[in-house]
Amino acid sequence: MCCFWTILVFLGPRFANIVWWIANPTRWVGDTNLSAFDSAIWPILGIIFVPWTTLMYLLVFPGGVTGFDWFWLGLAVLGDISMYAGGGVGNRDRFGR
Repeated sequence: MCCFWTILVFLGPRFANIVWWIANPTRWVGDTNLSAFDSAIWPILGIIFVPWTTLMYLLVFPGGVTGFDWFWLGLAVLGDISMYAGGGVGNRDRFGR
């Protein structure tokens, strides 16, 4: 788990998602009750567009998303929004000024 956090900090959530998928594929997609997704398309789209939310969903999924888990998912959604908004704010001086 220590290596996972190091990857997350230095390489970002997309790379951490990919490493986690390679290390534990049955948690992502499969026929077991522990699998978070039914098909591979949802995690792929999640990694591309909402990597923080996908990562948090995998963390809170094993017991089902209930109660305080929604708070963590909301923070992850805010993280994804701020990631896109921060990129827009950083690039606004490049265009039109």
